[in-house]
Amino acid sequence: MGAQLWGFPMKQFVLTTLNGLTLGALYFLVASGFTLVFGLMRNVNLAHGALYLLGAYVGWTVADRTEYWLLGVAAGFAATALLGLLFQVLIFRRMEGQDLRQTMVTIGISIVLADLMLWFWGGETYQFTPPEAIDGSLALPLTPNWRYPTYRIALLVAAAAIGVGLWLFLNRTRVGMMIRAGVDDRAMLAASGINVQRVFAVTFMVGAGLAGFAGVVGGTALSIAPGEDVRYLLASLIVVIVGGLGSISGAAVGALIIGLAEQYGLAYSPTYGAVYTFLILVAALALRPQGLMGRRA
Repeated sequence: MGAQLWGFPMKQFVLTTLNGLTLGALYFLVASGFTLVFGLMRNVNLAHGALYLLGAYVGWTVADRTEYWLLGVAAGFAATALLGLLFQVLIFRRMEGQDLRQTMVTIGISIVLADLMLWFWGGETYQFTPPEAIDGSLALPLTPNWRYPTYRIALLVAAAAIGVGLWLFLNRTRVGMMIRAGVDDRAMLAASGINVQRVFAVTFMVGAGLAGFAGVVGGTALSIAPGEDVRYLLASLIVVIVGGLGSISGAAVGALIIGLAEQYGLAYSPTYGAVYTFLILVAALALRPQGLMGRRA
């Protein structure tokens, strides 16, 4: 394969496609937690982006002081999972079914968290150093002269594994079936003797923890800086709307579409690159408002 095919720059196209896939993988990691909380449980948590950024900062601090990247990953997940549990117990449990109140309260929380993070970590940009095993670059198949960062390929594989794991958890395990049953008919599930609030608390913890995990992973692939919380919250909202509320597979498809659209836009029409994402959102709302893989109400 040459650098060009019929005058088309193939190397740029291949690398842009890989960038879109890996960006989509990162969006999926963030949006998968948002799908559990917003799409599945119907809890409007607009502080999800702040959880992403908090997990990134906590993970960076731990990894920087211990020099162990995996400890940073664990710390980012644990910190946001614990905060998510507090959110569920102290806020969402008291505002069940009150979407507007949940929206306003979590917007306020995200603003407070953003200011606290800016005060504690400052306005600097941070970036993780990945472990040696996944650092460096790999030669692409059939094109040994073209190389791509090993970490980004590992990110793509990890996102696929987590996506399959979440789908199996929700559709093939007893706990996953309880979660879906609790969303559809909470009273019936409670009448069967199951502690619904405990099930929802665990689900919220997992969703919030995935945001922190994605923060560490994203901070390693890209960087950590103030304002990333808004970016990834908006991306999560778009991914969930395009893919379908409560659908893990829909979140995966939506994340890949948005990631590829962003990267193709930046590469081939940077002036209007940001427009493509919103055109996809408008088209999804107009043609299939329940999302590509969502259920009809």
